[in-house]
Amino acid sequence: MGRLPYFIAKRYFLAKHSKHAVGLLSKIAIGAVAVATFSLFLVLSGFTGLKDYALAFTNNFNSDLIVTPVTGKSFIYEGPQQKALQGLAEIEAIGRVVEDKVFLRYKNQARVATLRGIDSAYTLVAPVDTLVYTGNWFSAERPEVVPGYSVAADLALAARDFSNLIQISAPIPGTNIMAATSPDQVFRSEQVVASGIYEVNDQVNDRFVFSSIQTARYLFGWDNNQVSSLVVKTSTQDLEALKTQLSDVFDGAVMVKTRVEQNAALYRMLNSENLFTYLFISLIAAIAVFNLTGTLIMLVLEKKNNLRILFTLGQPLGDIKRTFFTTGLLMCAIGLALGLLLGVLVVLGQSSFGWVLITETLPYPVTLTWGNFFLVAATIFGLGMLASLLGAQRVTRRLLD
Repeated sequence: MGRLPYFIAKRYFLAKHSKHAVGLLSKIAIGAVAVATFSLFLVLSGFTGLKDYALAFTNNFNSDLIVTPVTGKSFIYEGPQQKALQGLAEIEAIGRVVEDKVFLRYKNQARVATLRGIDSAYTLVAPVDTLVYTGNWFSAERPEVVPGYSVAADLALAARDFSNLIQISAPIPGTNIMAATSPDQVFRSEQVVASGIYEVNDQVNDRFVFSSIQTARYLFGWDNNQVSSLVVKTSTQDLEALKTQLSDVFDGAVMVKTRVEQNAALYRMLNSENLFTYLFISLIAAIAVFNLTGTLIMLVLEKKNNLRILFTLGQPLGDIKRTFFTTGLLMCAIGLALGLLLGVLVVLGQSSFGWVLITETLPYPVTLTWGNFFLVAATIFGLGMLASLLGAQRVTRRLLD
């Protein structure tokens, strides 16, 4: 009797139904599962694509690891520490950073920003030079800077405007502003040109202006062994172990953050949005999938006389319920397969041909991942099992008596 419920379920699934409505409901139920699967897969693939698109810019801006002082604005990075870090095989490149607040003036506009002075190794760690959308990256041999889009907009400046230079000023540490008789006594200033303008996101664009590390050292009056932070590129996956090694090199005077920790708020927001989207679309999918329950109940009523005969011949009630449970799973599996197939084809098509555009030149980003594939399959099949179980419970002893 063990295989009989599955054999009967297969027959019920494939056979023509005496009542046209039952056959139509079966097709509708399969279609509903397919649409629910397709919708959930497409939405998750679209959200993953948007997430990857957003993080692509952030990942170019942020390094695998960043080393910053526990207290103060700077720490010492010289011979012993350099030698120790060069001895770590996991480290591929290290960039130095000198940064602090500066005052910018261009024509009649002015504002405060953070000047980030970087050395030549910085772009090997974080390829920020690829984020320039107009002009060029600065040359360390010339007095040039690269402001963010928001900073440039506030100052109403254009890239490579050699006729109107930007004045960057930074306070000289230890000076008495009240006793000063001229700005030169309390501020160091440098005339520079914007060689280009970069764009990452609003938060970054509105804060940072990039320059050579020499320009930043001059403005802030820092020594050559002083740095605000170190950016690290690594090939290791064991970031926690490397964080401990880096902290030990500086005797615990620094804190080390991973890329995710540097953007903790962004990752929390993206993960929360992803979870909310998944739950919301899953709720809609559940409503569609539960068409199976109604279809199975109609099928039970149609086959009521046959079921009474099987029960009279000795088939256990549990086996009869299992028959309809299996029928529901077959419907769910067919709908799931159709929905996933259609979803994969649409995602691949969008990735290859860009059918849907955000702008005239930017296709809507989608990403095909096994994680989304199996998550959708597990979600829809789980809902299908629950719907089939509820439908199979319509088979009762009272119905068969």
